Amino acid sequence: MANQLLMPKATAVWLVDNTAMTFDQIAQFCQLHPLEVKAIADGDAAQGIKGMDPVSTGQLSREEIARAEADSGYRPKLSEPKVRIPEKKRRGPRYTPLSKRQDRPNAILWLVRNHPELKDAQISRLVGTTKSTIEQIRNRTHWNSANLQPMDPVTLGLCSQIDLDLEVQRASRGVQPQQPVGDTLLPASATESLPVEEKAPEPKKDDDELDADAVFAKLSSLKTTTPPADEE
Repeated sequence: MANQLLMPKATAVWLVDNTAMTFDQIAQFCQLHPLEVKAIADGDAAQGIKGMDPVSTGQLSREEIARAEADSGYRPKLSEPKVRIPEKKRRGPRYTPLSKRQDRPNAILWLVRNHPELKDAQISRLVGTTKSTIEQIRNRTHWNSANLQPMDPVTLGLCSQIDLDLEVQRASRGVQPQQPVGDTLLPASATESLPVEEKAPEPKKDDDELDADAVFAKLSSLKTTTPPADEE
């Protein structure tokens, strides 16, 4: 569990009333804005809040307070807790509010279609459902299958994008990338080694236009070679 200050505003009230620390020092220690600390000192904010002594709770030592009062540039540090309470791990499916439970089947359908690599246990952790419900939606045996519409569980507020990305990353470990299907372009290294095919000569078209000068030249040669006929 992270080491955090308990009741920061009540602590700020106590530090304003009982120490000579600056507003910036109190704001940094209590994780508040300096203007908010100034408003507490002026009585404009935190009215009715009883100050809490951080020394008695073991979150700030007298030495840190004295050092901060002597040096306005010093930033007091939160004392390390004497007993660390381990963070409680959540077991079982995530709790889903009643107002969002009707959206769970749509979210499950979206996860099944868009992330088929996810296991049932992962989907159950994300949206807070049971494995039997996931199997019914996978097999289209759910009582409301005809009316289900795939919807992003992050948009529905059933899980966070970080949780979804983490589960997808876990499910994708060790999975071979899918090979592309269909015609694809060959890499340049493969195409350079292929033999170059020689182009066959194009057949002569029958309807090519005749050269008029060549035809007249041929006719002229025929006239000169033909002997003149004898006159009667």
